[in-house]
Amino acid sequence: MSGRKVNIAEYLFTRLRQLGVKDLHGVPGDFNLVALDYVEPCGVNWVGNCNELNAGYAADAYGRLMGMGALVTTFGVGELSCLNAIAGSYAEFCPVVHIVGTPKRAAQKSGMLLHHTLGNGDFDVFAKMSQPISIAQTNLMDPATAPAEIDRVLQACYANSRPVYIQLPADMVLEEVDAKLLDTPIVVEPPPSDRQTEELAAELILRKLYAAKRPTLLLDAGCQRHRVEDLTEEFARKTGLPTFITPMGKGTANEQSPLFGGIYIGKRSEESVRRRIEESDMVITIGNVKSDVNSFGFSYQISRLSSVDLHFDHVVMDCAKFENCYMKWLLQRLVNEVDPSKMHMDKVETPLLKSTRLTKGEVAKTQDITHDWLWPRISSWLKSGDVVITETGTSFIGIWETRFPPGVQAINQTLWSSIGYGLGAAQGAARAMKTLGGGRRTICFEGDGSFQLTAQEVSTIIREDLDCTIFLIENDGYEIERWVHGMQAKYNDISKWRYSKIAEVFTPEETASQHRVKSYKIGTRPELEQLLADEDFSAGKGLHFVELHMPKYTAPQTLIDFAQNLSKKSD
Repeated sequence: MSGRKVNIAEYLFTRLRQLGVKDLHGVPGDFNLVALDYVEPCGVNWVGNCNELNAGYAADAYGRLMGMGALVTTFGVGELSCLNAIAGSYAEFCPVVHIVGTPKRAAQKSGMLLHHTLGNGDFDVFAKMSQPISIAQTNLMDPATAPAEIDRVLQACYANSRPVYIQLPADMVLEEVDAKLLDTPIVVEPPPSDRQTEELAAELILRKLYAAKRPTLLLDAGCQRHRVEDLTEEFARKTGLPTFITPMGKGTANEQSPLFGGIYIGKRSEESVRRRIEESDMVITIGNVKSDVNSFGFSYQISRLSSVDLHFDHVVMDCAKFENCYMKWLLQRLVNEVDPSKMHMDKVETPLLKSTRLTKGEVAKTQDITHDWLWPRISSWLKSGDVVITETGTSFIGIWETRFPPGVQAINQTLWSSIGYGLGAAQGAARAMKTLGGGRRTICFEGDGSFQLTAQEVSTIIREDLDCTIFLIENDGYEIERWVHGMQAKYNDISKWRYSKIAEVFTPEETASQHRVKSYKIGTRPELEQLLADEDFSAGKGLHFVELHMPKYTAPQTLIDFAQNLSKKSD
């Protein structure tokens, strides 16, 4: 008697669900329609997006929170529309599975002149475009090898925390394989380190740590992307190391901990933070990304001789690179082997972040909502467990001035910096929070220029009945670009929309009463204070859309300094 069979689509979607993908983003197209019939029967919720780019942004944020995200597009026209998002996921180490429905195998082999092709019979051209921005690829052309190929690329996606690319021909969807294969879990841990290399690296790190007088810990994006936050916190707690973050490391450390020292942004850091890092005789970095924005124009001043840099699969210290030494296993070894009694660290008070909030009795010079007032003010409104998405522009730099409560997760695109990312990411994050059981707020700060690129995704948030609070910063244009170049230039202007009406437009009239949608138009500090004090608003249930007016030509001082620095270098 033969065992139970499943088709290839069922195998693929079941594997995704086993790896934590409970919601699948994407856009239907004729080459993926049959496959989509099997999404929800496999226990995966289908989230249809307004376009493929938004689906890619949503899958990116979903993957950061759930361990893996996924989207389905159709051949050619669909898949190319989301490559910007996939490239961002690759640059920022985000685990996203990109599934592309392709034409039938016979049509591909004969080079038929099909729609969605370039008309030259080349069915590999789009796959080649995805190769540089995916860690693994497969074309499921053979039922005998399809299960192993699916497992191989999904394992690569999860373990490396980077996108993968799967082609699923339309006539392969219903090909059957043994269902028993699904009983063997996919191994998602990183491969083991080279034992001798890991032992040597750990020995040298501990030797340096025991000799150091002013050691520090600097957390960056790789800490969150490679899922070592708990190990890092345990190491910091056991050693008592003062802990700092970079802009991309926002949300990876407990900012209320007595060990937390602040945010290091190179020469733009607060002076006490800058000195504590740059005068340290040992800086252990976790997943450091030394990009221009993250380092304020490459202004890090950390000696290569005093830094120990832990990356996903290697370590750099004393100008040497230790290959095949994986961050997770090395950190676990350090936690197990470190002996705090052998440390001789000088007692130094960790510096505290300055606050630009008004002191009691001080009178504001303006009632306008400005960046230097907003971001510190938001600190006391945030709650433990919040997910905070900031858009490329004024908000992803402004949030550096916000002190997070414990357990707040930050999502942004500091390295890739694609404007429009924030809204799609907010939808993906809110969907993840709903799937996990609710109770956590998803909060997005989005600029008006960026919003106009991906505005349709508000409708997906409403249709999916997600909990999401959106602060739409309305300052009449591409503010970050103005400060880089063209302060008065026409190309930095945008059309003026009535943003507070957007949610109403995207709410179906016949089901309006079923959706929890509220909109606000806020233009002064007292108005915002009143809103933040409102219990219903602060609960974050349903969609709360806030049109938040800021004066034109205002930006966080750090952004202004960075933009002017960038402008000088380009002269």
